[in-house]
Amino acid sequence: MSNTVQNNIEVIVNTRYLEEQSEPEDNQYVFSYTITLRNTGKQPAQLESRHWIITDANGQIQEVRGEGVVGEKPLLRSGEEYQYTSGAVIETPVGSMRGSYQMIAEDGTKFDAQIPVFTLSLPNILH
Repeated sequence: MSNTVQNNIEVIVNTRYLEEQSEPEDNQYVFSYTITLRNTGKQPAQLESRHWIITDANGQIQEVRGEGVVGEKPLLRSGEEYQYTSGAVIETPVGSMRGSYQMIAEDGTKFDAQIPVFTLSLPNILH
């Protein structure tokens, strides 16, 4: 689990290897990640877009940009949280993800909530 708090938006990440969807013989490793966003500030903020940087053990980088998350642009009021699950496919049994959410506060201020670097790995492959 990884977490960080920036601009009063806490980001908590949990990952899971999806063995049933992976094809190691074809260099296809599938992972899910569950993100919990929590507004620890006093001002409401809405998630507008996301930017992911996904890196596998071979150094291959995928960048993903898009509106919202899982088709939504959640508004987080003070003390509220939002959780969603999505996935990533990489070519190696170990990799990492990091990124940011582009947010807009109720007063119109735009800011980024950083997503901490987190590891994607098969169970028991890393110590």
